Amino acid sequence: MSKLLTGLGPVVCVVGARPNYMKMAPIVRAFKAAGLPVLLVHTGQHYDAAMNDRLFSDLKMPAPDINLEVGSGTHAVQTAEIMRRFEPVVDEHHPSCVLVVGDVNSTLACSLVATKKGIPVAHVESGLRSYDRAMPEEINRILTDQLSDLLYTTERSAHGNLAREGIPEERVEFVGNVMIDSLLANREQAVAPAETLVREGKDPAILEHPKGFGVVTLHRPSNVDSADTLRPLLELLNEISTRLPLVFALHPRTRNNVERFGLGHLLSAPGIVCLPPQGYLEMLGLMAGATVVLTDSGGIQEETTALAVPCITLRENTERPITIEQGTNVLAGCDRGIILSAVADILATGGKRGRVPEYWDGHAAERIAAHLSAWLLARQAAAVGG
Repeated sequence: MSKLLTGLGPVVCVVGARPNYMKMAPIVRAFKAAGLPVLLVHTGQHYDAAMNDRLFSDLKMPAPDINLEVGSGTHAVQTAEIMRRFEPVVDEHHPSCVLVVGDVNSTLACSLVATKKGIPVAHVESGLRSYDRAMPEEINRILTDQLSDLLYTTERSAHGNLAREGIPEERVEFVGNVMIDSLLANREQAVAPAETLVREGKDPAILEHPKGFGVVTLHRPSNVDSADTLRPLLELLNEISTRLPLVFALHPRTRNNVERFGLGHLLSAPGIVCLPPQGYLEMLGLMAGATVVLTDSGGIQEETTALAVPCITLRENTERPITIEQGTNVLAGCDRGIILSAVADILATGGKRGRVPEYWDGHAAERIAAHLSAWLLARQAAAVGG
């Protein structure tokens, strides 16, 4: 690498919530291998200290250099507090670039601060669109892409989305999916499902069903914040569990709402095993061993496609269409008939297996490091020459 890069300020890499960690871990490794100085900032948007430590350890990710310890709040309060606490970090460390991933509040908040300070922003996972502005993440995606100087994409359909929004093509670079970098790097270390159940004091015999087992995750407000929505979903899971046992990793938001709405009895079916939030390696093992995954998570749609495990997405839309077009994903919404039909098809035929999309090959972070290094070098050379 040119000696010019040795004078650069650090690339400030921002994480704030669990999905960010899987995306950032391979990026930090690739940057350090490329000689790029890194400052890892955790906003503390998700603030379960024990789970944070566990995920960082699972992903072999260095501890954050700075933790802003923002904690929870409304979207407005949380975004404003992240901005307030992130600005002094930028002032002190004079970054050459701020790199953000995904679509959480931290992504947008730190992009706003950097842009107003004249610091370049690089956005990993750009251009994904659900076209549903009722999703807070959709607002974060759109605005972050408008602010970003470099937009790294996971699938080629994202380029059309960005072009329609007026983003110049020269700012966009197709690099692949860093989530899959983490998955492929950790696949061999995944914890066996039976071991996970034993650790949680559950009987692993449920996994020995002739059809295998399903994995469930639910956390989106549109699914879990209303009893009128959550109740029928849990009733449906009860029905599915008579055909296929289900391992349900309960998000804190979901568990709290189950208790608040008095729906706990719907989780006591003999075919449903409820677990607390799991580490990355435990969830990877559960997904890899599953017959089907039922979820409203964006990242799990991608991970199941890479694992060739059928996925039923309990949402009306997805910002990851490639998981449907090329992968294993079926978009079912909360429609009971569609969900039951999809489960029946999977149990009868094995369901969609799909194929692994282009550049989901474990080297996306290396492509980002190479591109960003060259871009920063050119930018620095231009400044010196000017």
